[in-house]
Amino acid sequence: MILLAAPVGLLGLVLGSFLNVVVWRVPRGESVVHPPSACPRCGHAVRARDNVPVLSWLLLRARCRDCGEPISARYPAVEAVTAVAFVEVLVWQGFGWSLPAFWYLAAVSVALALIDLDVRRLPDAIVLPSYPVALALLALACWGPGSDAGGEVFLRAVLGGLAVGGAYLVIFLVYPAGMGLGDVKLAGVLGLYLGWIGWSAVLVGWFAGFLLGGLFAVVLLARRRAGRKSAIPFGPFLIAGAWVGLVAGPAVGQWYLGLLGL
Repeated sequence: MILLAAPVGLLGLVLGSFLNVVVWRVPRGESVVHPPSACPRCGHAVRARDNVPVLSWLLLRARCRDCGEPISARYPAVEAVTAVAFVEVLVWQGFGWSLPAFWYLAAVSVALALIDLDVRRLPDAIVLPSYPVALALLALACWGPGSDAGGEVFLRAVLGGLAVGGAYLVIFLVYPAGMGLGDVKLAGVLGLYLGWIGWSAVLVGWFAGFLLGGLFAVVLLARRRAGRKSAIPFGPFLIAGAWVGLVAGPAVGQWYLGLLGL
């Protein structure tokens, strides 16, 4: 596992660099493959040697080689976070057929959280294709050679997606001002993964999203950084809550059942 950490981290760095492009271009309806990345001030295309994740930003001292325009620290931060996330998923899931599914979720989580923070929107261009991609990758995790999962786990994943997505849809219909339709669409995708892990993950992940979002809102109100009617992007908390459910849900479920003596 230790030997795999370096190449997996490198993969995360490269994909993180691509996610920076996705986060900037997808909300604007632009292609993520053309034209090549360029400085927004002088228009010069980014040279290959200046496009090495994290390292180029450090060597350039966070400035464009051509015009000296500052380069945001968010670019290397996204690359580093994605790399760490990929390694953490490897450690958590182990080397197996589930890795592609959860690597995809990690990448989508980073991109959608940042986009929602930037533009208060979860683009259909990312969310909707995630349904067939997630289903295909989770099916591979269930039926890949040597996998100990199967049809029962896949069915639970589908039911988890329906349960979480349906619950958020009901909330949206009852109180549409509380969240956007994009949150509802994303909830179904996250529910697929939560269901694949187990029903305790579904319950913990669903609750944790509201808990984290509520705590953040309370902090903003206490610091007078927002009012009662201020719009707060819920996507990042929905995503963070789902990851809490994925990682800690089974343990929390066992702890709760132990309290009940079951």
